[in-house]
Amino acid sequence: MSTPTAPHALTALEQAAAVRTGGISPVELAHHHLARAEELDERYGAFLTRTPEAALDAAAALEKAPRGTAGALSGVPTAVKDLVETAGVVTTYGSKAFAAHVPDVDAHSVRRMREVGTVSLGKTNTPEFGCCCYTDNDLAGPARNPWDPSLSAGGSSGGAAVAVALGLVPVAHASDGGGSIRIPAALCGLFGLKPARGRVSSGPAGAEVTGLAVQGPLARSVRDAAALLDVLAGPEPGDPHWAPPLPPGETFLQHAEREPGRLRIGRYASPAADGIAVDPECVAAWEYASRLLESLGHEVEDIPTPFGPEISDCFVTAWGVQSLARTVAPGQETLLRPVTRAWREYGRQVTGERFAAAVNGMHRATRRAVEATRSYDVVLTPTLATLARPVEHFDESGDPLVNLRRQSPFSAFTSPYNMTGQPAVSLPLYWTAEHGLPVGVQLAGRPADEATLIALSAQLEAAAPWRDRYAALL
Repeated sequence: MSTPTAPHALTALEQAAAVRTGGISPVELAHHHLARAEELDERYGAFLTRTPEAALDAAAALEKAPRGTAGALSGVPTAVKDLVETAGVVTTYGSKAFAAHVPDVDAHSVRRMREVGTVSLGKTNTPEFGCCCYTDNDLAGPARNPWDPSLSAGGSSGGAAVAVALGLVPVAHASDGGGSIRIPAALCGLFGLKPARGRVSSGPAGAEVTGLAVQGPLARSVRDAAALLDVLAGPEPGDPHWAPPLPPGETFLQHAEREPGRLRIGRYASPAADGIAVDPECVAAWEYASRLLESLGHEVEDIPTPFGPEISDCFVTAWGVQSLARTVAPGQETLLRPVTRAWREYGRQVTGERFAAAVNGMHRATRRAVEATRSYDVVLTPTLATLARPVEHFDESGDPLVNLRRQSPFSAFTSPYNMTGQPAVSLPLYWTAEHGLPVGVQLAGRPADEATLIALSAQLEAAAPWRDRYAALL
């Protein structure tokens, strides 16, 4: 076990503070985390591509910058999910069909992270095209749960979650189209924040067609996630969705340091999708969070599930069409994995009329849900309907429909908030008694109100801190 003073045991903001005071240099931080990745990555599958030379060059350049110019995250090691473009770095989208793909431009999110002085150690593991609730592919294999490597780390930001949970980086870029930040956060014991639709630009490669996905942070602390959101947030010219900005002079990090006030919180624990039983441990985590919120002075009320079962068909139809957004070169389709091919084949069979009906149905259902919960500041649910499953649970050698059904309990509570576009977080407030596995709870905020979610999450972190639980991992 490492000592609490080891660099990787520090939060991102603590590492940046040490850089500013001269306690450690960006090059020393980069070397330390790269060595840790070299030691652990092969076993746990955090990265698809590591970029040690580029990381050390970037860190060395930061050391030449004038003292006092460093920002809140300057010098901090991080990593980028391999679904977004990084100029000059192999970007595979988790697919053998793109194993040699090297973009010539950065995603806006990558550029923003570089401009504030974060140091990327590489591209994190993701399922092919981000299609799945687990992380596995034919390039790097599975991302394994840090608490038990026989279990899946979840997906599709599984590699990012593993990297943060193991201290390979203190905070990481991720993305979420149906739960892909919150699912691995729940399974790996992290704080994961899915921002509101339009909060973070998806350009310049082009917005995905459904409006479901958004990029955001995975972190071990609420403050770290808020600091990275400050970096990522903000529209770029041509973006199809723009979330209203914070008032001038405010930051999300500032909200992590403010009391949220007394909030009215609605809660439900029955998913909208039919036929999904919620694991008792997930219910126990939800009950624990409810009692904790009440002890902090918040009003917690039971509410009906605000979504109907019809949203499942709408989501599946939209997701099938979205799976075709990545153009695969002629003859390369055979390189794709079975579940990816099944999604794309399904998407090809969706007519324009059916797709339009699915999107319209999704919007009607989500408008009703937002209206039904408008009197509440926050909504509390389990993050998942299930606990972590063995890596082999998601085997793709059989019927793809069996695999897809096995994924349903992982997204039953998360995907509705991709449809509404509301911000949502997963918090690691609860661990199972028998095996010590983390079990997440989800908080969904009002449209475009990440600020309240961050303030409440920070309050919960202070009341029931989870940092010491990482001692065995770090």
